[in-house]
Amino acid sequence: MARPPLVFKRSTNLLLDHLDHHVAVGEPLPTEQHMAELVEGSRTAVRSVLAHLHAQGLIGDMKERRLLRKPRRNDYFDIAELQPGSDRIREVLMERIYQRDMPPGAEFSEAELARASGTGTISVREFLIEFSRSGLIEKKPRGGWRLCAFDRSFAMELADVRQMFEFAALDQFAQLPPDDPAFAQLNELIARHEQLGSVMPARHKDFPALDRDFHTFLIGLLHNRFAKSLYDVVSLVFHYHYQWDKDEEQTRNQYAVHEHLDVMTALARRDFSGAREAMRIHLNSSRSTLLQGIRAREQKARPMARSRG
Repeated sequence: MARPPLVFKRSTNLLLDHLDHHVAVGEPLPTEQHMAELVEGSRTAVRSVLAHLHAQGLIGDMKERRLLRKPRRNDYFDIAELQPGSDRIREVLMERIYQRDMPPGAEFSEAELARASGTGTISVREFLIEFSRSGLIEKKPRGGWRLCAFDRSFAMELADVRQMFEFAALDQFAQLPPDDPAFAQLNELIARHEQLGSVMPARHKDFPALDRDFHTFLIGLLHNRFAKSLYDVVSLVFHYHYQWDKDEEQTRNQYAVHEHLDVMTALARRDFSGAREAMRIHLNSSRSTLLQGIRAREQKARPMARSRG
């Protein structure tokens, strides 16, 4: 079974501590902005945590968000799982790229990532050097890092490899017994998608984090280090949309929620041929949207190049 991201686990533990010490049973939770400050994260990250706590029976209706019971020991994630620095760095980098809409050419520093992830600059530098082999980030000559653009051939090669791993994950899921814990996680993901779908389009910007959780869950079933490594690149290119046409983002996110649900509901009823067909539709849709984003970027770049010339 795939494990939730480490930033999500850390945020959950921090919020549970606050609820335990400062919120009485029956009282409403703090505002999203206050909770984001408590967990040192984004409001999108807080909403993912709240959906998890709702599924665990700690909070009631997602609108009123009242505490139903005090946290128990087994509600917390194991602190030992929160230690790997590279995973914390990865999560922070991905979230910031999306939340800040960082485009190709945007710059960031090792010190900034180190502070946000609670790690040292040496760990950050080692992670970034390794990740730079993907060609999506590069070190600046005088210090710091920047996001790189990618071309159509890069996108197509990545989409082809991604498709192989995604379908392999569905085949792996088909081999699981009905009582495997993966089914419980699948049901939680279905509930989170249904909740987000009910408040679309107002909350469409909450989708990318859920998008990554969905695909990471599937890829985690493979227990394949190469698939996991590839998905760092996939997350940056597909899930965080930093090259996508933002004019179409709202509509695309609404469609994608339903595409995910088609895959997951088919898996839940063990209709694996239906799940493969739903995944095929979803991946083709993602590929098409990515190509549209590349074309839009290229079209915007041409007038700028002519004006400089």
